[in-house]
Amino acid sequence: MNNKSNNDVPIDAEPIASTEKSAEKKTPIAPKQERAIWAIVPAAGLGRRMGSDLPKQYLTINKKTILEHTLTRLLSVESITAIVVVLDENDQVFATLPCAKNTRLMTAFGGKERCDSVLSALIALQQKAAASDCVLVHDAARCCILPSRINKLIAYLKDDKVGGLLGVPISDTLKQVNEHDKSLQTLDRDMVWAAQTPQLFPYDLLKLSLEKAIAANVPITDEASAIEFCGLHPQMVMGHYDNIKITHSNDIVMAKAIMDDQSLTLK
Repeated sequence: MNNKSNNDVPIDAEPIASTEKSAEKKTPIAPKQERAIWAIVPAAGLGRRMGSDLPKQYLTINKKTILEHTLTRLLSVESITAIVVVLDENDQVFATLPCAKNTRLMTAFGGKERCDSVLSALIALQQKAAASDCVLVHDAARCCILPSRINKLIAYLKDDKVGGLLGVPISDTLKQVNEHDKSLQTLDRDMVWAAQTPQLFPYDLLKLSLEKAIAANVPITDEASAIEFCGLHPQMVMGHYDNIKITHSNDIVMAKAIMDDQSLTLK
């Protein structure tokens, strides 16, 4: 897939200020920017597919919760002004975590669906964020994300007026099936990517897109799908296959192996 930046912009979108520096090719460094970058981490889910009494973000890897690992990596990105952690209204665990005392963290209550939780965080930021500021949304369960890849996304999209997301091309053969799981056709995998997070969009564009999609009762599986619903085309930015999302119990073992390997590589 061609990875050129796109410039599709809605009529009512705010202009986005350009940044001063481009990313290094070998070691991406977040560029200096006039607009702030606010992060949102939806962590209000119950994680029913994990088969655990605890929400998956509070399961542990190497003696730290998944959410702590994720927040630690986001907090190491200096260009992020603050992070809104979206919690279930009955959450009693987050406040007990050591990282909860970090002054760059804010909290908001989540909604019924992920899109409702992200919108709740955007509303919590509306007195702080400018219309053209950037919002970086990252899954709480993607604890293997490397700060360098977050910086790569920020640097790559510095001049993109729509925004985009990390992702990876699909290597498996893909089948479209019917309601009985009968294969109908083979899809062209060269035209299909697996979406990851972080996903980065201008504040006003993301808020407006989510509001429109929710009002239209359109299924929103990630922030990019809300942008797509409004007729815009988010930029796919090459991520890495180790940026897995913990969904099932076996993913815990895989995430631990990845994080252990990352620790050895970074030493």
